[in-house]
Amino acid sequence: MQERGLYMDNDLERALALSLRESQVNASSSRAISISDSEDDDDDRFKSGRLQVNRASKTESSRATTQSVHYPEPPSQSARNTPAASFLSERAQMERERLERLKRLRGQDADDGGGISPPAKRQHIPSSEKHAYGRANIASASSSSVPSGSSTSSRTASTSINSTPTSEQLFWNGELRPTANKHSQPRQDGKPTFRLTEVLGSKSDISFAIIASYAMSVSWIYEFFAPSTPVIVVAQPDQSGQPTIKNILPNWVMTVPFLRNGRGCQHMKFMLIFNKTGRLRVVISTANLVDHDWRDIENAVWLQDLPPRSAPIPHDPKAIDDFPSIMQNVLRAVNVRPALANMLANDHPNLPLQTINDLRMKWDWSKVKVKLVPSIAGKHEGWPSVVLTGHTRLMKAVRDMGLRTGKGKTAKDLLVESQGSSIGTYSTQWVNEFYWSARGESAEDWLDESKARRAKLPWPPVKIVFPSLKTVRDSVLGELGGGTMFCRTNQWEASKFPRELFHDSNSTGGRVLMHTKMIIATYRPKKSIFETSSQSNGKGKELSDSETEPESDDIEIQNDPIGWAYVGSHNFTPSAWGTLSGSGFNPVLNVVNYELGIVFPLYDAKDAERVSCFKRPARKYVSGQDRPWIQEESQLLRQSQEM
Repeated sequence: MQERGLYMDNDLERALALSLRESQVNASSSRAISISDSEDDDDDRFKSGRLQVNRASKTESSRATTQSVHYPEPPSQSARNTPAASFLSERAQMERERLERLKRLRGQDADDGGGISPPAKRQHIPSSEKHAYGRANIASASSSSVPSGSSTSSRTASTSINSTPTSEQLFWNGELRPTANKHSQPRQDGKPTFRLTEVLGSKSDISFAIIASYAMSVSWIYEFFAPSTPVIVVAQPDQSGQPTIKNILPNWVMTVPFLRNGRGCQHMKFMLIFNKTGRLRVVISTANLVDHDWRDIENAVWLQDLPPRSAPIPHDPKAIDDFPSIMQNVLRAVNVRPALANMLANDHPNLPLQTINDLRMKWDWSKVKVKLVPSIAGKHEGWPSVVLTGHTRLMKAVRDMGLRTGKGKTAKDLLVESQGSSIGTYSTQWVNEFYWSARGESAEDWLDESKARRAKLPWPPVKIVFPSLKTVRDSVLGELGGGTMFCRTNQWEASKFPRELFHDSNSTGGRVLMHTKMIIATYRPKKSIFETSSQSNGKGKELSDSETEPESDDIEIQNDPIGWAYVGSHNFTPSAWGTLSGSGFNPVLNVVNYELGIVFPLYDAKDAERVSCFKRPARKYVSGQDRPWIQEESQLLRQSQEM
């Protein structure tokens, strides 16, 4: 019997042709874009979001399944020999049902990034690498990627036009860009963009890929790869929350991680693209792997190309805090290991990645200057675990970059501007908890303060950047384009909800809505948040540093950078960043979601403007006039979704 995945008969070819045909048919502009990407703590909302994402992106893969293996049990021998006829029959039936749904839609030609031609050739004026953590390579109106093989000095001095198409360029020093958008080309800010084809490169050059997304259209993303390319897909679990792996297409394996009680989201969006030349491209994105995210709304992508090492380095079990070590931990957490083992044991024994540890041993990560910040769903107890995930990992990254604000009379506080697409349930305690970590200050000090005192703190200087109803209505797609932005009426109208922190979200690229998750954090002199008015007048004792961390410690406050930026999948919610409890001696961080992003320094105001996806300063909501976009209050959106 022929092994499934090695041969494709005529029926399978027809089924896959139908998959690709569907990806070229989009909903008409009269239908709403609605991809559930919310992740706050409300159970009803969670169930609703789970139902939507299951309908939108997982129907095809669940029906095409011919193998389901529950980790940690190894794949069975019988699963390798499942008859191809069963796979073809299920796949063809699934295609017929999907095409029936499409009869309701008026189609137009689809594309990967907005139905536009590739970005115009742009001049490259890269920034210099001033500090140990370097200046993030941010594409601006006058910059493009770093050409392959050029030296640091020639990159800095060169002002020549880079005539290489973006899809063929290599980014050895990393690059952050917004995604191309059908409705804002050319961009008002002139920034170059990434299309999905440019992120992936030539499909014939890819030897292996690991891709992760919350919402996913398998038939759509499938067309960006050669049929023979092995791909591991990290996706959202079903309601059981159990980790499983499933063969969903020839050479494609879907894996899902564990979620406690089936609650939470696999919300990470990343790609590891292994090239046939040996090069590895690492991609951290805010975009789901669905056509809407790459065509109708704005997202952001950071990527960097890594050369292979001349010879593998030995495995170092003590390395747990650098970018590749954290990335390896992420792969283990989201259940990639059994999927990789399955591929190696079956049709693909010669993958460039033989073990998870190969990621650090076989590729050269020395030019990666950004810090990786994951959130791993679950309960994390004790400092060694707590500082590897969630907002306490952000705290560690800020400290490692030398950007801790400090405490006492010389303290600098942050102005935190957080842009996102989903609003959480907030308390002053949690917002201050996050803010404490964002400053790079020890969570030990935070936990040593009494709960009563923490609960009474005022809101810190945080701006929650979220589109107002007016902004959504004024956008190119109007209310029908607001199906990926989440705030609820009962949240906004709650008596203690921080309405005064809300600021309008407006893209620097044009009248499009943003799915981008981004934090711009800039320093300013300010006293301790625990200091009361009587203490500021000299009456009473100001909160001092802990005994284990004296004010004269060795952590140097770097004066040159003006702050830092974050880009990734984290919305500004407790579910994404985690909630801290326990004591300074034994902290506990509970995290609901799997999330992933990067953090890097900002060296001047121009740096912040180049990075920011939203117009700054963001306009503050006017009390009594402005209201956030709330899907449930839109009659137009409800009517469209009922069609």
